[in-house]
Amino acid sequence: MSADFFLDTNILVYSFDDGEPAKRDKARELIEQALETRRGAISWQVVQEFLNVALHKWQKPMTPADSREYLQTVLNPLCAVYPSTEIWSASLRIAEESQYRFYDSLIVAAAIQSGATIIYSEDLQHGRQFGTLEIRNPFC
Repeated sequence: MSADFFLDTNILVYSFDDGEPAKRDKARELIEQALETRRGAISWQVVQEFLNVALHKWQKPMTPADSREYLQTVLNPLCAVYPSTEIWSASLRIAEESQYRFYDSLIVAAAIQSGATIIYSEDLQHGRQFGTLEIRNPFC
């Protein structure tokens, strides 16, 4: 699969945040675009991080049944990158070059592997480039 864009975990989390309606709406728009066009992607790491937040960190956590439904309808269809030695090795190189933490470097490495030219993320440096990959904060 070659994706046009990659969604960081915070995009999925914001899609449920009624306290930030502008961010929620933008996040939902990006997720819908990813699903409809099949040109957006996430990685196994995003799936794990999202489910951890949704099940344990929200004021009103998702139920296991709702989590399974979201997994089947959104997360599984978007998940295009899975763990591999190549991803771990690339993330170590990215961490060394960028000074990003390992888990942020895994996101960048997964986005690169997906073929994306854009990572949508609030947490990474807006405008930073990694070859042909650009980080964009969709909430700017």
